[in-house]
Amino acid sequence: MIDYSSKPQALPESIDLDDFIVATYYGAMPREMLAYYVAPFLAVEQSTGTWTPVPGETPEVRAAHVAKVIAVWEVPQWEFEVMDEGKERQYVMQLAFPVRNIEYQIPMMLTATVGNISMGGKVKLLDLHFPKKYTEGFQGPKFGIDGVYDILGVKGRPLLNNMIKPCTGYKCEIGTELFYQAALGGCDCIKDDELIADMAFNRVEDRVKAYMAMEKRVFEETGEHTLYTVNVSDNLPKMFETARRAVAAGANAIMVNYLAVGLPALQALAEDPEVNVPIMAHMDCAGALYESHYSGISSHLVLGKLPRLAGADIVVFPAPYGKAPFLKERFMPCADAMVYPLHNLKPTIPMPSGGITPSMVAQCISDLGPEIMIGAGGGIHAHPAGPAAGAKAFRQAIDAYMQGIPLEEHAQHHQELAQAIGVWGHLHQGNFFKEQS
Repeated sequence: MIDYSSKPQALPESIDLDDFIVATYYGAMPREMLAYYVAPFLAVEQSTGTWTPVPGETPEVRAAHVAKVIAVWEVPQWEFEVMDEGKERQYVMQLAFPVRNIEYQIPMMLTATVGNISMGGKVKLLDLHFPKKYTEGFQGPKFGIDGVYDILGVKGRPLLNNMIKPCTGYKCEIGTELFYQAALGGCDCIKDDELIADMAFNRVEDRVKAYMAMEKRVFEETGEHTLYTVNVSDNLPKMFETARRAVAAGANAIMVNYLAVGLPALQALAEDPEVNVPIMAHMDCAGALYESHYSGISSHLVLGKLPRLAGADIVVFPAPYGKAPFLKERFMPCADAMVYPLHNLKPTIPMPSGGITPSMVAQCISDLGPEIMIGAGGGIHAHPAGPAAGAKAFRQAIDAYMQGIPLEEHAQHHQELAQAIGVWGHLHQGNFFKEQS
């Protein structure tokens, strides 16, 4: 009987899927190339071998470590398109990568599943299926949805986040007043913009001390707590030192531009016992990975499953209602990847963001449910009556939805909401850019 164990192909039933990470790809190639032969070449290239056989790649090595093609499907096309010599044939392929090759490392997992494949033409990573034995090697979110809600003492409604604007260039004193006003108006969380971190003109520790004094003041005035997610993004290893200093100075949360510093850096922050506060992961650089139809990595992995695996308690991602050119068909799966059961990993709070105004709140909650954090920047700070009124308008919009009251009816009795609607109007998708992603 032939021994198929060393071949880079298998039926899915012939391998123990608990021992493999299954990657699903879209691929397009010239019609004369057959995916049946190309896919096993990719499996070898991304595991035991290279473009030509080498002596050390023995049958024993392959049997234990080779990736395996477990499915190849051709995307249906019109017959005349397939026969046209100028047309490509399109496929969906599944490759299974042995967990033993990767162990519990995000860098090696991405090297295997994306790696050289990313330079192989029209090949896009569509999904990753993680077996339980793999996710058990990660802590994941330290707090998750329930933990963040418990810290704030909030139940039964979406949370409201504010990004301090302007994005950068202001002194700590300016930010302190803006923080106070936004918190006073009802923001559950206030974050640094992603464009300001530990700068000479506005240091992290100065902001933490000043803003947390305002947090205490607002709590004494309103009985509501506010998380301040201070941006600790920086060169490594300074980022870890900054995060520890921020927590020691009183920070009750931190933020990191997780793709700019790297997923392993986010994981290290999440697993650091000295950084025992919720972590917000900001989406900078994500579009460079997911925007192409033909290459890169799908958005629900970049913005959902991967930061959750690395330990983000909150993930900022683009909403399709405001300024972001982000399709709703991508928006919903991103949130699903954060909240649906994923073995041992706690759910992450989705934070839709990008040009959101109070009139978009109802659609946002309707799409994603009430356990979300709604991100608003200019929609709060540019309110004609100031940031406190801007925050109140959002809270009023949230209350209207949760109580089943039409927005316009609620606005008749709430001046701040009425003013916001007067400035920005009603929900209109793609109001800044034409949808194209």
